Amino acid sequence: MLSLAQQGISSGVFAAADNEMPDTPLLYYITDRQSFPGDEPTRRRHLLDKIAEAASVGIPYIQLREKDLPARDLESLANEAMRVICEAEKLATDRWPLTTALLINSRIDIALATGASGVHLPANDISPQEVRAAWQAWCGAGARELSPGNPLISISCHSLEEVLKAAVNQATLALFAPVFEKRDKTPTGLEALRQACRAEIPVLALGGVTLQNARSCLEAGAAGIAAIRLFQENDIADVVRKLRA
Repeated sequence: MLSLAQQGISSGVFAAADNEMPDTPLLYYITDRQSFPGDEPTRRRHLLDKIAEAASVGIPYIQLREKDLPARDLESLANEAMRVICEAEKLATDRWPLTTALLINSRIDIALATGASGVHLPANDISPQEVRAAWQAWCGAGARELSPGNPLISISCHSLEEVLKAAVNQATLALFAPVFEKRDKTPTGLEALRQACRAEIPVLALGGVTLQNARSCLEAGAAGIAAIRLFQENDIADVVRKLRA
């Protein structure tokens, strides 16, 4: 039996071998309210301010990754996040349009209930096909008119095999991590990222990415950058300007 990598070569899930830097890199902010100081209401307020900041400068994707929250609290936070994103988009102009998609980590039900654009799937979670089936069943029943008919699906990948699988399963984005050193994980490195970026799916570099090393990820073929600290601990407008320069 052919390996998944061999199947990828023969079935066309590999893109051209020569990686090119994108003209405008995709940017993907992953939230972590617990990194903010203060009590829970204060951290929540800081997080919503950061989401509003990200939406106001046109960050294309925000993943609400607050996995410790009970379902009711997560739904409430997602509703507030949707509100601040919509408010930012109302301030947009024809000359400077804004579009930010909110993705909920793991929770399809909460994404649907709040009108979010889709979900992010951790590695070894359910498949994109299962997400779409649940999404279409919900929307077909008229349970939520605000939900888009076809969800955006990002998926965590830690190897070329997982990126190829994400491409075959028609995920929207692959988040490849950790590219650089992390305390508890061995980095994949730029060469592994370069190979992963040959798959026919947009691959975003994640894990230890900074303003200093982001260009090397884009030169390796990454379609963009995903990060928590890079966006959350800095002025997002400044980060966006430098990443898109």
